[in-house]
Amino acid sequence: MSKGPGLLADIGKKARDLLTRDCNTDHKFSISTNTLSGFALTSTVLRKGVVHAADVSAQYKYRNALFDVKIDTDSNVMTTITITEILPSTKAIASFKVPDYNSSKLEVQYFHDHATVTATAALKQNPLVDLTATLGSPTISFGAEAGYDTTSRSFTKYNFGISVTKPDKCASVILGDKADSIKASYLQHLDESKRSAAVGEVYRKFSTNENVITVGGLYAVDHLTSVKAKLNSNGKLGALVQHEVLPKSIVTISGEIDTKTLEKYPRFGLSLALKP
Repeated sequence: MSKGPGLLADIGKKARDLLTRDCNTDHKFSISTNTLSGFALTSTVLRKGVVHAADVSAQYKYRNALFDVKIDTDSNVMTTITITEILPSTKAIASFKVPDYNSSKLEVQYFHDHATVTATAALKQNPLVDLTATLGSPTISFGAEAGYDTTSRSFTKYNFGISVTKPDKCASVILGDKADSIKASYLQHLDESKRSAAVGEVYRKFSTNENVITVGGLYAVDHLTSVKAKLNSNGKLGALVQHEVLPKSIVTISGEIDTKTLEKYPRFGLSLALKP
């Protein structure tokens, strides 16, 4: 694949991941095993409030193809097939779900040194079609996205974004919700290893005059432990601690509290991912 501007979904991804990744109040346990032949098996148990769920997923890599099958406790079977270099600089992703066949879709991605284009279509009689295009370089990129409903013959979405990335910092602006919202974010790495960082995000929705400002940070206590915290203008305070108990096996403890209603109990989450 080329070293071009990346996908539209990559715009603002670093700041978004620092603020939201692994920040949940669920209880989750997963264990993964891998073989030298390219086969991987992962079992996951999740408790979300009073709801319990579990799934088993299997991955198999053969040459330029990756097969991913997941079965959950609701008897859903989700299959994803990813083929890289099916044509030069092209990736194809097909996914379908049983028994919900209407969720099946096909995505084609094309990567160039100065552009990335994707096309996604639902595999049904009157599909929804999504198109994205990103122009630029790994340093600065401009992107646009449009969704079209072939049944109603109308656009379901159109979004625009711009991203500037430096070795120690990145900034982005995304105009979304059919130009009804704007989100600007900035992330600054604080060390050469990029394990500590500070981030700020401003979000505004024009139709409701809603404004949300979020600040957060990531700090590496040592090579095995990191802490993360965030606070927004609505008073929501979140924090987490991650520790690598074994190589590639991570324990995550996270929590969230509303500082405007301190009489309510804070919510906590626990995640354990084991990879022997």
